[in-house]
Amino acid sequence: MTSNSNPNQFKQWLTLIAIIVAFAVNVLSNFFPLNGLTIGEISNSLFSEVKIIPASYAFAIWGLIYLGLFSLGIYQCLPSQRDNPRLQDMRDFLIMACVAQIVWVWVFLSRFFLPSLIAMVGILLALIASYLSLNIGKERVPKGERWFVNAPISIYLAWISVATIVNVAIFLKSLDWSGWGIPPEIWTVILLIVAGVVAVLMRINYQETAFPLVFLWAILAIAVRQFNESLIVLTALGVCLTISLVGLGSTVSSHSQVSDSTSVEKR
Repeated sequence: MTSNSNPNQFKQWLTLIAIIVAFAVNVLSNFFPLNGLTIGEISNSLFSEVKIIPASYAFAIWGLIYLGLFSLGIYQCLPSQRDNPRLQDMRDFLIMACVAQIVWVWVFLSRFFLPSLIAMVGILLALIASYLSLNIGKERVPKGERWFVNAPISIYLAWISVATIVNVAIFLKSLDWSGWGIPPEIWTVILLIVAGVVAVLMRINYQETAFPLVFLWAILAIAVRQFNESLIVLTALGVCLTISLVGLGSTVSSHSQVSDSTSVEKR
């Protein structure tokens, strides 16, 4: 046993506990919301005019996110993963993200929208740091780590990226920001295009699959919620088509490269 085993074991359990507490706070906030309104009810009532908010069904993805996080929490708690150097920094950053998530729930339900935006950015930064510490898409890892570590972090980061965009829009709406005279529909189109660029870059630079799929889910849900806004719907569909084509193209390209390298090795 190395001298680091005990601290690492403590960090293993602390990571799992942080995930459980964040999940519990989210669940309780729906059954016993502060000030009488849940997160969804605040979004749908106070910010119904914010067009970048996805349709309500899209938030069911939290079930997948927490399923992934629980899988990650249990996997990283295994004795065989205690001293895995790849997971050391990830644990620290994921704990930070869970703490920031808990803070976000409280301040958003309290309708403190600037602090809630700050907390959301905190979650995002912690998850970006966690993602980069894992070097996802840059090195080969065992299948267990791909499914139980990489995928949950990618899905969580992707949804929080979407949520950050939404929280910025909510905060600006709470200030009655005029949008510099630009109509909300145009701002929504701009944000959809930005989201598409982010998804495409993640696919190209990190060979991501989960991240772009989450963006597709969110963008389509925005189109569903704004089905009467033809410009938003057409832009959303165009962005989704672009993400899908880039994903398909990069998959075909990577398979072709693998086939070529295999052929060379056989010669």
